[in-house]
Amino acid sequence: QVQLVESGGGLVQAGGSLRLSCAASGRTFSSSAMGWFRQAPGKEREFVATISWNSYTSYADSVKGRFTISRDNAKNTVYLQMDSLKPEDTAVYYCAARESSLRSTSLTQYNYWGQGTQVTVSS
Repeated sequence: QVQLVESGGGLVQAGGSLRLSCAASGRTFSSSAMGWFRQAPGKEREFVATISWNSYTSYADSVKGRFTISRDNAKNTVYLQMDSLKPEDTAVYYCAARESSLRSTSLTQYNYWGQGTQVTVSS
């Protein structure tokens, strides 16, 4: 079993930055691929970013060049640095973990999920 706890969400003005953190426990974190997803009101949950066990990354086109996913295996933590935020980035952001070490953009490929953290970007 894996427990994931997100933090770092909040309210920010357009153009601002936030850094989300996801602390993992209960499994060998360093061998797990991790992902960030988000869900806006009335919309389906969508892929944001993913990172493999050895830090290969992929991003949704909507965040490419603005968001950066990274991991610190010594701290069992994955991060999402969000810069140049836009109102359309407003959503609940979820951290997810795979039992595989390979990154994936599909939410169905993730086995464990955090509770989510709210990000609100005002115009």
